[in-house]
Amino acid sequence: MSPEDITAQTTSGNNHDQPIHLSGSIQPHGLLLALNAELEIWQVSNNTQNYLDKQPQELLGKPLSCLLATQQVITIKQCLEKKIGSITTLKIPITTINGERYFDGIVHRTSNAIILELEPRDSDDEVSFLGFYSLVSEAIAQLQNTSNLEEFLHLVASEYRKITAFDRVMVYQFDEQGAGTVVAEVKREDLPPYLGLHYPAIDIPEPARQLYIQCWQRFIPNFIAQPVELVSQNSTDSAPVDLSWAVLRSVDPCCVTYHQNMGVAAILVIALIKNQQLWGLISCHHQTPKYLAYEVLKICEFLGQIVSLELGHKVIHSELDYEVRLKSLQAEFVELISQADNFIDALIKPQPSLLALVSATGAAVCLDNEVTLVGETPNIEQVRSLITWVDSQVSNRIFATDSLPKQYPEAIQFKNTASGLLLLRISQIQRYYILWFRPEVVQTINWAGNPNESIQTNTDGSVIFCPRTSFEKWQEIVQLTSLPWKQCEIDNALALKNAIVGIVLSKAEELAKINQELERSNRELASFAYAASHDLKEPLRGIYNFSTILIEDYAQVLDEDGIDYLQTVLSLSVRMETLINSLLRLSQLGQTEPDFQLTDLNELLNQVIDVISASRHNAELNIQIPRPLPTVQCDAVLLNEVFTNLIINALKYNDKPEPSVEIGFISDKESDKLPKSALLPVFYVKDNGIGIQAHHYQTIFRLFKRLHSQEKYGGGTGAGLAISKKIVELHNGQIWVESTVSIGSTFYFTLGQ
Repeated sequence: MSPEDITAQTTSGNNHDQPIHLSGSIQPHGLLLALNAELEIWQVSNNTQNYLDKQPQELLGKPLSCLLATQQVITIKQCLEKKIGSITTLKIPITTINGERYFDGIVHRTSNAIILELEPRDSDDEVSFLGFYSLVSEAIAQLQNTSNLEEFLHLVASEYRKITAFDRVMVYQFDEQGAGTVVAEVKREDLPPYLGLHYPAIDIPEPARQLYIQCWQRFIPNFIAQPVELVSQNSTDSAPVDLSWAVLRSVDPCCVTYHQNMGVAAILVIALIKNQQLWGLISCHHQTPKYLAYEVLKICEFLGQIVSLELGHKVIHSELDYEVRLKSLQAEFVELISQADNFIDALIKPQPSLLALVSATGAAVCLDNEVTLVGETPNIEQVRSLITWVDSQVSNRIFATDSLPKQYPEAIQFKNTASGLLLLRISQIQRYYILWFRPEVVQTINWAGNPNESIQTNTDGSVIFCPRTSFEKWQEIVQLTSLPWKQCEIDNALALKNAIVGIVLSKAEELAKINQELERSNRELASFAYAASHDLKEPLRGIYNFSTILIEDYAQVLDEDGIDYLQTVLSLSVRMETLINSLLRLSQLGQTEPDFQLTDLNELLNQVIDVISASRHNAELNIQIPRPLPTVQCDAVLLNEVFTNLIINALKYNDKPEPSVEIGFISDKESDKLPKSALLPVFYVKDNGIGIQAHHYQTIFRLFKRLHSQEKYGGGTGAGLAISKKIVELHNGQIWVESTVSIGSTFYFTLGQ
């Protein structure tokens, strides 16, 4: 790794206050000249005597032509026409008093200077194109033929070790927070492995990252070599030279200490760029100083660019396969939703579909106060509390976190199912959400040394970076965190929302047409039911009358079986008339609008109780009303019928020696006892009767639906609750039941009007 050129205070107390690109010095294995626009030398490294047999003062203020041939000067001058940072390389022979010497010349311009770097070489021979091609062609072919990303990165490390002969070559990948992980490694067998180790973001701070994006390669052949200062002719020319693109730029003392602590004497680092972002680094380490020819460095840089291009393809290919699978699942899923009659059923059946869309292990679908759970999730109350938190804290249409407990502490209770949350807001008006969950994944992160040792805090609160002294594996246990949500998974969730909105709009048009047709059909059906019920009564009355005459006038000519048959006909005709009356009553409810008036429910209830008492032959009724009922807007006649049906049922379906009925209401102060969708106040009729099993809660409100035989619990048609439900709905209210078998039932209803 290379915590390149950190502006900080080291453990030895040395200060280095200049920004890393204005270091004012270079590495000693070459020399540097800074030229003005007239190609005059205005700064030079203080080691020219070693390479040119000239003191710096012999060169400062002189034209470049005093050192180089005319054609070379012309080539360098052309750099003034190029953009900042563009590199030009050339072979430069320079005649010195000790004979001709050969250099690799690296030229680029900054905002106010031309930088010429010279690195000595043994001869004027150049690596031919064929020689260059033979070094890289086989490596490039292998890299292109490898589709697996892990194999590709391992191959990259192997090829770089072949080319450089460094002791260790690693491929280092950054995460979104800037921390890095060694994802590939090829090394000398006796060296400790770094593969899989993590390095904190501070090891390679932001200024160094930016330089890696500008300059793809950094070579430091000898960490213990003393840097060479740049000198100028006078103080007016001593402004720091921008060395951002300089290959010889010196190394910060902190960086030196860091690598010495690792036992590293030389490094070569090549940036891996993906989508113009720093994806990672190829980091080559050597235990002793190691120099590479400039041609080899250019081969490494060229290969690094090829690797970056191929890396983009490999990562994209890997991500694309996953995205295509998600898109395919989504297409099938949306097709099911569009064809389904029930939206909730379409979302959750089959269960894996909703979860597979984002690779979740659990999900919750919230439509207002109706919450449906799928897969491994928190319990329903925990999900409702989470949604309440979401209502107040999350305004975005999409929200994703891989550590929900850090933002919502109550989530610690259900970390095993929902440490990760991906939330999709389907509607900005209604409480329509889809929540996907991922469980906690306890991770053991292997750091290269304790990362906390890299940071120290002064007494004044300032933070300094201190190179770690140990890079042995240091483990950190990360809890309350799930696998992170990938961007393609988040995008898939957003695409689902858009698809749902489109389907809903399409369905809304269809429903509008269907509703119009239903209203017409319902009116016709109600008219038919009324007419049919009314017309059926006349022949039924004839059957009853003729059967009665036969029994009264012809009993003497009929045997016992004949009389029994006629009695059965009479009984069935009476029941048939009762059913017809119920059907007629139900059809009449849809024919006229309710007459809403301000009604005192206490007076209405007294009338109901009086009528019921009279019909029960003076039997004592145990009907309790804990507190006076309110005055409400309602149709008094219809509401009288609701209370009558509920009280009669409470008394009828009762096997206790002393049947009791309680009638009351729940106000807004007691609303925590009710479903959140209930309108207030909520009225109730409670009994201590036989109770109702939970799977019959909806069945009992159907017309002519009885749970017991005709002979048990006083008979009846089973129409009372259906009629009561219709009346409550005419008041824009709801009716439901809660019950415990053998303990009793409580019927609740609301009045929206």
